[in-house]
Amino acid sequence: MANQENKSSADKRNNIIVIVLAVLLVVVGVLFFFQRKNNQQMVQQLNVEKDSIQAELSRMVVSYDSLHTENDTLSTHIDMARTRVQNLLTEIEQLKKASYSQISNYRDEVNTLRGIMRNYIVQIDSLNTRNKILMAENKQVKQQYTEVQTQNKQLEEQKKKLEQKVSLAAQLDALNLTATGINRKGNDTPKSRKIEKIKVSFTLSKNVTAKRGSKNIYVRIQRPDQLLLVKSKDNVFKFEDLKIPYSAMRTVEYEGAQLPVNIYWDNTDEPQLMDGVYTVDVFTDGFNIGTTTFEVK
Repeated sequence: MANQENKSSADKRNNIIVIVLAVLLVVVGVLFFFQRKNNQQMVQQLNVEKDSIQAELSRMVVSYDSLHTENDTLSTHIDMARTRVQNLLTEIEQLKKASYSQISNYRDEVNTLRGIMRNYIVQIDSLNTRNKILMAENKQVKQQYTEVQTQNKQLEEQKKKLEQKVSLAAQLDALNLTATGINRKGNDTPKSRKIEKIKVSFTLSKNVTAKRGSKNIYVRIQRPDQLLLVKSKDNVFKFEDLKIPYSAMRTVEYEGAQLPVNIYWDNTDEPQLMDGVYTVDVFTDGFNIGTTTFEVK
């Protein structure tokens, strides 16, 4: 009787143990199921985050490719940052299974790189803005310089015109200009065989604007065959940036009033004058102040 009771009690304990173990097994199974599901969800979330980081890094590489600056130092830093982004992208692409801590570190790195890129964009925008301002200022300076040059050119032209007017206003005239041949006795003669000198007579006009003082007056006497009567090849004077020969010259003192002048060509030691019409031009102060003719027979 006692043995049966002991056996019955042992069976009950065994049944209770089996039930408890069964319940524990079910609980463990349920926990395992939910844990596995959670793990799968976490792995999926980590993969999604990994893909997101890859996509953002790819966009950053493209953005860095679009950054351009003529500042050499800034350009070097941008290239280094782009290389850093590209290396991180390559590292993540080669990662087969990412942990939460890895993804977290990558996300922090991406945030840092994004901040660096924004800083470079701000610097480039600032430089571009400054360059635009400098270009505008440079354009304005060039425009002002062109305007000043134009004004200077206009002033120079006005100055030249004024100088020309002043110079023309100061120009003298040879009034009553005549030229005749004279003989040994000083009388006028048209006979070529008797002419020993050619006398050129005129009166310098009155001009209060003309420069006063010593004036060199030059006479050019041209023969009928267009040859010039000259004593020496060194007898030249300046006229319109040229040096031209003269036949005779005289220096007079001019004080602004009319001044009678006589200038002579001495033909004593020269060949006899040829017959025909001679042309006489008178010059002073760089101007031709009179022209006349006379005939030798």
